[in-house]
Amino acid sequence: MGAAMRMIRILVVLIFTGGMLAPAAARAADDVDLLLVLAADVSRSIDDTKFQLQRDGYAAAISDPRVLDTVRSGHNGRIGVTFVEWSGVGAQRVVIDWTEIGDAAAAKLFGDQLIESPRSFAGRTSISGGIEFALARLADAPFNCVRRTIDVSGDGTNNDGRAVAELRDQAVAKGVTINGLVILSENPLPWNPEHTNPPGGLDNYYRNNVVGGPGAFVMVAQNFNSFGQAIIAKMIAEVSQAHKAKRWRAATR
Repeated sequence: MGAAMRMIRILVVLIFTGGMLAPAAARAADDVDLLLVLAADVSRSIDDTKFQLQRDGYAAAISDPRVLDTVRSGHNGRIGVTFVEWSGVGAQRVVIDWTEIGDAAAAKLFGDQLIESPRSFAGRTSISGGIEFALARLADAPFNCVRRTIDVSGDGTNNDGRAVAELRDQAVAKGVTINGLVILSENPLPWNPEHTNPPGGLDNYYRNNVVGGPGAFVMVAQNFNSFGQAIIAKMIAEVSQAHKAKRWRAATR
């Protein structure tokens, strides 16, 4: 075999192996420690003041140094986050699409975009619709991650669409964890399907019907004024859970 032919064969092998390795390298570069859907209730029980407190709380939480320190302590040092709003059946919207958060600049940009985005809806309350929409967003995530979490915040029960426990069970079957942040009403009314105070409290309603999956939990904000601190604590817990799960999987291999 001539020298020219050997050189051609070497070039062909290099091109082929490079083509095989490049996608794997790209996939590795996209690895994150957690895929997190922030799913916020914007039904009609959320007036303009409560809506702004909720938006401000999320924007501040994503940039909070304690949250960022927790994110950076993971194996990859970054998470994938998308923010969606939901109300009644068919009323769900992506406010901010999938974003890689690993430093203060990315977190600030996410928060700034969130503050500037208009409100999506103000209808009924379909937690089930919000979960179904969030599951579709997870399926379309551009990052690779085993740990997937839907973070549902709301101040009421499911009063529109499919049974919320049915969607919760579907999510859990797919390996997705759903956590809840319950926002208690400042002016409780007698229980009715349209309002926020089921027997045993809204936090128990979330525990029994909404949350599920590995490590699932419910946190309570006593009102919208305390929402900001509650979402910070919740995000720290969710990211920490992802780190622990990844370390456990690595240790058992």
